[in-house]
Amino acid sequence: MYPVIFTLGAFSLRSYGLLAAIGFLLAVWSVNRNRDYAKLDSDRTSALLMIAMIAGIIGARLFYVVQFYNKEFAGNFWRIIRIDQGGLVFYGGFLLAIAAIIVYCRMKKLDFIRVLDVFTPAIAIAHACGRIGCFLNGCCYGKVTTLPWGVRYPANSYPARMTGNAELHPVQLYEAGEMILLFFLFNYLLKKTGRGVPMSLYLIVYGVLRFLNELSRGDNPHVLDLFTPAQCIGLLLIPAGIISLIYFLKHERKTSDIQH
Repeated sequence: MYPVIFTLGAFSLRSYGLLAAIGFLLAVWSVNRNRDYAKLDSDRTSALLMIAMIAGIIGARLFYVVQFYNKEFAGNFWRIIRIDQGGLVFYGGFLLAIAAIIVYCRMKKLDFIRVLDVFTPAIAIAHACGRIGCFLNGCCYGKVTTLPWGVRYPANSYPARMTGNAELHPVQLYEAGEMILLFFLFNYLLKKTGRGVPMSLYLIVYGVLRFLNELSRGDNPHVLDLFTPAQCIGLLLIPAGIISLIYFLKHERKTSDIQH
């Protein structure tokens, strides 16, 4: 656990903030690499990236604050803006960023489906970096495990206090590894599949993976003692992705038939 990389006077470089910055830069590179698929020029690509970043940070932080306000922020309101210390909920950022991208595309008359396709590998690689940052920061920790790769956090750390200093699933690294694989998968799908297919498959695959990963998470509350909030959202994303995939596969087939 390395929440702080180094300190120089009053300045501290925190691992979570550093990994988030690296993730954003890799996402910028990914979107620019694939922007021709959505017929984006450099100006609109830059605008979309800034909109997605700002909306994503706001949404991710809002979801986290709402979920953990009484535990972490009651009586210390200004901690809400300290996102460099962790405390972002991916789904919150994902949903608000998608909404912001769609609004911008509507305003500029862009094909928002192709734009969302382009963003799928970018989201995956940025998410991978964020999860590595979570691991170093000690947030989003896993449940107690007896598996040989279990990790033990420092005795005075938050995960150790919450779990009795037991060995925990490195669930953050599970998800980081999955997202790196998805980054390569969706770069491939952008070249080999039709409009809307990468976006639809992302909803399905990530919804399934996140539902399963939550089984190893040790920090999330449960809704009615059944599922975590992330699992509930995943259960909505999976059928939405399936319906979307069926629609776009049929649409592409009809378009191909007409052209022939």
